[in-house]
Amino acid sequence: MSVEVKDHPFDEVLSCARAGADWAWIRVHDELAHKVVGYLRAHGIADPEDVAGEVFLQVVRGLPDFEGGWRDFCAWTFTIAHRRLVDDLRRRRRRPVEVAPADVVEAASGIGGDVLEDVEARMADASVRAAIDQLPPDQRAVVLLRIIGDLTVEEVARALEKRPGAVKALQRRGLHRLERAYPFEQA
Repeated sequence: MSVEVKDHPFDEVLSCARAGADWAWIRVHDELAHKVVGYLRAHGIADPEDVAGEVFLQVVRGLPDFEGGWRDFCAWTFTIAHRRLVDDLRRRRRRPVEVAPADVVEAASGIGGDVLEDVEARMADASVRAAIDQLPPDQRAVVLLRIIGDLTVEEVARALEKRPGAVKALQRRGLHRLERAYPFEQA
């Protein structure tokens, strides 16, 4: 069974992207960009779109040497994303944090429409983010790669350079901690 990226077999899309076809690169980017940005955002990166841009720049540079199928490509992309995440966190530790003026923050917040719905959505997002932020870094990375990145245990293991058994244990502990910290409703 071949994986398709927007109606084209991955091998064809990858081959065309390597050859410089803009449509192929756009399809690959569109398929993964939101997941990479979500992964970075969930880790508290100040500018996840900028870091995702670095990730995809590295993907483009490494594309000629890449070998494998679609799942391998996703795992490889998230390996790069995780490494850029670690780089960004190290860089932030060395630099003081810049605080944006209140009017800039207010303008960027995008509040509009039904204010009550906006506030409720932000509170829910904030409480989930707060619970995820409380996880130890390894557990947080595993949970986010499995959920946001939609990677398998083996793909997460490769991305984080850990054994699959360690990934399973980290996921189990992370989800258990989240369940205790943030009681999810059972459907």
